[in-house]
Amino acid sequence: MKKEEDFVAGLLVYIACLRAQKKYSTAKSYQDALSSFKCFCGMEAVPYTYINRNRLSCYQSWLLDKGLSWNTVSTYMRRIRHIYNLAVESGDAPFVPHLFKDVFTGVESKRKKALPSDSLRSLMGSSGIDPGMRRTQLAFSLMFSFSGIAFVDFAHLKRENIKDGVLSYHRQKSGSLIQVEIPAEVRCLLDELAACTDKDSPYLFPFLSGKQTGEAAYKEYNRALNRFNCDLMLLAEACGVNEPVTSYTIRHSFATSLREQDVPIEVISELLGHKSIKTTQIYLKSFSLERLSAVNRACFASVCKPVSKVG
Repeated sequence: MKKEEDFVAGLLVYIACLRAQKKYSTAKSYQDALSSFKCFCGMEAVPYTYINRNRLSCYQSWLLDKGLSWNTVSTYMRRIRHIYNLAVESGDAPFVPHLFKDVFTGVESKRKKALPSDSLRSLMGSSGIDPGMRRTQLAFSLMFSFSGIAFVDFAHLKRENIKDGVLSYHRQKSGSLIQVEIPAEVRCLLDELAACTDKDSPYLFPFLSGKQTGEAAYKEYNRALNRFNCDLMLLAEACGVNEPVTSYTIRHSFATSLREQDVPIEVISELLGHKSIKTTQIYLKSFSLERLSAVNRACFASVCKPVSKVG
């Protein structure tokens, strides 16, 4: 089997190209898919002809048996599909109609990602927490007040991103320009967190050193994200919040809070920096049970008046 006809070799070449383009996060995603698929196949070299509908279906079952989520399954399948399609275009793999028809390549929308308002208030307003958790609480509050800013953008903010009380930055993920006026009531929180930052750091907040470049900088960011998510779990426990809390939860909670205040989805989408409203719709797949119940009761009450029993 020639090297160029091997799926593993083709994927490794693609990963190398991603790293050369400094797309380290995407490269890691493809590497994870490759490692998983090689483990399933039990082979170091996987011919393109080895990949068929039945084998992909078995691979999906194998992933689910290992406890992976449907979204992880979808990510791995889409990575494999992309490399296979590139090989078909170059003539290194045979075209097989509906090859990925039997496996999941969509997005599973989980109903409960946003936090209820009382949990948000506890996380941002609890005063009896350990001083060591104060930095995490400050970051949580600021990320929510900065229109649900993603942690990757928050951690990379610089002093020059704030001018005349307005925060301006380009999203790392999409490049979209985000501008938001910083609420007066959180400026003191901003100053408190910024005071924790090393004076030699180019960043506004104390999460990244600014001393790393290339893939080393990407790895430093991942370590910072993991630490922040661990700290959020500790903060939630200290505040008596039972729901799971991650950096992603903040973004979803911000979007859902606006949705339940009847803010138009176009406005929410622009605040989040989404390039497509379809992405925002995935965030806002459903209202909370409380909101749905209230609307349902109001609708019933508006059209039906229960008849009282006589006698």
